[in-house]
Amino acid sequence: MDIGAPSKGRGGTRTIDVMSAIRAKVAGRALSAGDRLPSVRSLAATMGVSPSTVVEAYDRLAAEGLIRARRGSGFYVSPTIMPPLALTEAGPRRDREVDPFWVSRQSLDADAAVSKPGCGWLPAEWMPEAALRRAVRALARTDADLLTDYGSTRGGLSLRRLLLARLAEDSIPASVDQLMLTGSGTQGADLVCRFLLRPGDTVLVDDPCYFNFRALLRAHQARIVGVPYTPSGPDVTRFEQILGAERPRLYVTNSALHNPTGATMSLATAHRLLTVAAAHDLTIIEDDIFGDFEPERSPRLAALDGLTRVIRIGSFSKTLSASVRSGYIAARADWIEHLVDLQVATSFGGPSPAATEIIAKVLAGGSYRKHMDELRQKLTRTRRDVARKLQALGLEPWLMPRGGFFLWCRLTGGQDAAQVARAALEDDVVLAPGNVFSVSQTSHHFMRFNVAQMNDPRMWDVLRRALKKHARNHGA
Repeated sequence: MDIGAPSKGRGGTRTIDVMSAIRAKVAGRALSAGDRLPSVRSLAATMGVSPSTVVEAYDRLAAEGLIRARRGSGFYVSPTIMPPLALTEAGPRRDREVDPFWVSRQSLDADAAVSKPGCGWLPAEWMPEAALRRAVRALARTDADLLTDYGSTRGGLSLRRLLLARLAEDSIPASVDQLMLTGSGTQGADLVCRFLLRPGDTVLVDDPCYFNFRALLRAHQARIVGVPYTPSGPDVTRFEQILGAERPRLYVTNSALHNPTGATMSLATAHRLLTVAAAHDLTIIEDDIFGDFEPERSPRLAALDGLTRVIRIGSFSKTLSASVRSGYIAARADWIEHLVDLQVATSFGGPSPAATEIIAKVLAGGSYRKHMDELRQKLTRTRRDVARKLQALGLEPWLMPRGGFFLWCRLTGGQDAAQVARAALEDDVVLAPGNVFSVSQTSHHFMRFNVAQMNDPRMWDVLRRALKKHARNHGA
């Protein structure tokens, strides 16, 4: 365990430095309850101090109750003293408007009177309510065990069969032992992170990227590095440079209808990316949650790779229901075995049998394809109309996506998006400013808009006032 060297030349403060280093490891969960600390000689050599300094530090920490001595065995982290992991303290303090947790809470907790053009889901009236109600009624007539029992460890068989067929349509020939269901797409990503990452591991994400990727990786205490994103995918030259310099353990991305930009990875970029990833032994999580919004299917990393180093995750929260939730993971069979065990440990079984059966009934009923056809057409019209209105306000789309409901827009007047979001929030409009999505914090003149959530005339008035207010205050 690398605790790190203390500052040099401070004499008697070295004991305090050793104590502080251990406290930081415990607070950050790099050392957990019951973990054995390094031996006195080992830690002394690592930190460049005398063994007597380490002995004194250990004795003081034991007196505080942070660690305990076991005769003949060494020192261990006390099982009763572990502090809670405060995610808001995992990084430097930032403006609330550019904090992923804050944006998520504002969107999720808002009541019906609040406009949410910054949220990441469709309005209720755009979802297939009739099909869901039919599925719920059919569920009520099924066997009682489906309504009362735990879910099987890999998830409901009917939904898994449908998903295997859908993967085959994407040229991903997954076998039954390469697929498992999860409680959501986010839980799928969380399980993979639990399996592959340790605190301090480096993870590569797009810059910008989906803000909850950043929030989730913070929860896993990963070191996050961003690669610039272009209209055809990540900048592959920078991608290769970063892999050589940073040695990331994992890369997380959307290859189709990227969140927040709406871009789609080109076939050439996908091939180059996989070649570089193979050379550096990099594992990739491909989040395909927006794939069904594409008019025609674009190349998928998982298809080109054959689930060798690419892990495919997805869900139906964006297309069917965010209330009736289930996600999935498609990956190497040996990894799925470990991920199933992790899901049992953290959730005791797979996702809700009732939820997976409802989703399976909707998918199998034939109405889902019609729903998605109508949704794609509606979104095409809405994207065009909303883009025109945004441009009139000085908000220029970075590109026009081929599908989906996001527009990634630049504030051409030079306004700071976080300040505009703060002003809009005063009038109950939740926006998503650019730096929420940016690891490098270089997207302060960008904002993501959900075109499906922008049919409230009041919201447009609030946005117009917020832009003008900031322009007046800053001379933009």
